[in-house]
Amino acid sequence: MQRALLDRLLAWRAAETRKPILLDGARQTGKTYLLTDLLGKTFQRVLRLDFLENPALSDAFADALTPETVLMNIELITGESFNPDTDLLILDEIGECPRAVTALKYFAEQLPRGFIAASGSNIGLLTSFPVGKVEQHALRPLTFREFLWASGERALIKAYEGQVNNAAAHGQLFDRLTDYYFTGGMPEAVAIWYENRDASILQRIEAVSRLHADLVEGYKRDFGKYSGKTDAQLIEAVFSSVPSQLSAVRDESVKRFQFKGVHERKSRYSELESAIAWLHRCRLVLKNFPVEGQAKSPLAAYQKENRVKLFLFDTGLLNHMLGTSYRELKQQAYEYKGYIAENFVQQELAAMGQEPSFSWQDSRAEIEFLLTDDSGRVVPLEVKSGNRTRAKSLASYISKCKPHMTIKLTGTRGSPATETENIVLPLYYAEHLGKLLSNGARSINSPADAAG
Repeated sequence: MQRALLDRLLAWRAAETRKPILLDGARQTGKTYLLTDLLGKTFQRVLRLDFLENPALSDAFADALTPETVLMNIELITGESFNPDTDLLILDEIGECPRAVTALKYFAEQLPRGFIAASGSNIGLLTSFPVGKVEQHALRPLTFREFLWASGERALIKAYEGQVNNAAAHGQLFDRLTDYYFTGGMPEAVAIWYENRDASILQRIEAVSRLHADLVEGYKRDFGKYSGKTDAQLIEAVFSSVPSQLSAVRDESVKRFQFKGVHERKSRYSELESAIAWLHRCRLVLKNFPVEGQAKSPLAAYQKENRVKLFLFDTGLLNHMLGTSYRELKQQAYEYKGYIAENFVQQELAAMGQEPSFSWQDSRAEIEFLLTDDSGRVVPLEVKSGNRTRAKSLASYISKCKPHMTIKLTGTRGSPATETENIVLPLYYAEHLGKLLSNGARSINSPADAAG
């Protein structure tokens, strides 16, 4: 199973000197697999310490935190040798050992040629962090591109990466997109989906659904284990409320998160703030901040924490928590569930590093996302789950904000390749928005006679 982040890790490996890698991400997003199986195979040897599985490994960091002392202690405890010039040391679930986190600073300063990689699912909860001493990356669920990579369908992967825009490619890619809506991007769910392709569709659905149920229960157990001073029941209430609030919207844009009704004794942002922050730091929810009036860069200047939209970090878990069936997603009924497409786009933007994201509201008009191009110009991005592309909200935004370019993501094949101002792309090409914004021109390939 390929991961796009591997390219950055290989560049880190090839550098003459380096800071320790710190890989952050929700539990079960594939951090260990990425470091051990994908990056690890490029090393002569890999030594992995898992502090969650074996808390006694923390003893290696009980004394001085210099690389020399720590590595000597690791060899004594594990009985294995380690060569910092050629081997990879992986400190898994490093958040379970605060002194190991602190030690990363000394590895950065005293062993810059060493290959030290750490990962954790509660990095955002750490009270002490070696700022500026690590190269930090976030690993999120598989993107749609990575989902296609896992399929092994070479012709379809080639069409996606070539951004082909014709009827044959559109039919296949949209079909896989609705599969992705169901499975989501959790690595084990994707593996189950493709490894069972010879089984009946009902068996595949059941296997993925069981895994989703296990994952959700696992996250809920983590609430109690890692919540600290934050009320674990409040965290669970917010977590469960995100899908239900998203599903309350049918063919309109997702609304701001409503604090009233989430918990029977709490109804204000100030009372839910700690739980929302906890879920966001653990990368289980994604944030979007609405902007009103004239939208100008930097968009972060408009950010108000008590006016926020919340999305779930994975569409598969979202649909599982809502009980949305695979059949429903494959049928036209899903067109009236625009929140699924919006959650998908939010995930793709997050994987591109655009999280939190921003949206636009004005009276009754709403634009799902606002993006910024390389010149700092704001570009409205409208998301439509089905084939309907006309929208009054975008016309309202154009009238009030006069953007140089607009983009829609829809269930259609999109607009001709010659269009550079009012661009329509199929939803599954959401990942290519970054290229579009940096180039300032259309990058979707289509034959000269392609229909809009």
